[in-house]
Amino acid sequence: MTIRGWIRHREISGFPTFSVEEIRRTFPNYSEQVIRNELFRLSSQGILYSAYRGFYIIIPPQYAAKRVIPPVYYIDQLMSYLKKPYYISLLSAAEILGAAHQRPQKFSVTTKYPKPSTSPSKNDTLVWTYRKEIPSDLLLSKNSETGVIHYSNVELTSIDIVQYEQHIGGFSRAATILEELADKMDFRGASQKLFCYTSVATIQRLGYILEEILEQKTVADMLYTELLSYTRRFRYVPLSTHRAEKAAEKNTRWKVNINSIIEPDELW
Repeated sequence: MTIRGWIRHREISGFPTFSVEEIRRTFPNYSEQVIRNELFRLSSQGILYSAYRGFYIIIPPQYAAKRVIPPVYYIDQLMSYLKKPYYISLLSAAEILGAAHQRPQKFSVTTKYPKPSTSPSKNDTLVWTYRKEIPSDLLLSKNSETGVIHYSNVELTSIDIVQYEQHIGGFSRAATILEELADKMDFRGASQKLFCYTSVATIQRLGYILEEILEQKTVADMLYTELLSYTRRFRYVPLSTHRAEKAAEKNTRWKVNINSIIEPDELW
């Protein structure tokens, strides 16, 4: 059997991804150069797509014309290949949760430290963020074309959007997404689970945005109650860590120095 034939058989059998290591094990008599040349040839012909160093996707017919495969098609298999837990996060998770006002241009994935020592891929559609621990009890799952994917729930997504706002284009864009998710938020019990995976400062910033920018007082009050049960004392923090705090107006409830202007988009 040739490499092309093996790939075809794998596709027919319902396994749309593979690694170079699998090719090496299947064809032990092939030299590294022969394997590399064949994979390059098949990629050039639009049969394969290299999503990560050493990891390939067999391009399905529905994506063959553009040769662009949405990461949701292969992300679970990729993370299994990397042997790392993960979840779809930030704007990508928000889109799955129904916040489709601004379709993300990149696909956000959160996984565990350490970061890879080499460049993770030439795939510029993937944006990686890292945590010390993956909060598996705050994840949701759903079926995809090729299996099951995992993504952050509404509350974790909200926290992440504020904590990693620099990855999504700033607080104004964060506020736009939060407004779309607000009616689905339920922070009851957050002090026992969710707060363990973030900082008090992030909770303060989220609360300020919900209450003062988006006027979501009910959900903000719920978050504030949980914050007080988590810690009775918290200090003033800057809304933005990238701007000076001098002469900034203070929000006394959430103890946020308002050193940045937030202007969410109009949704209607």
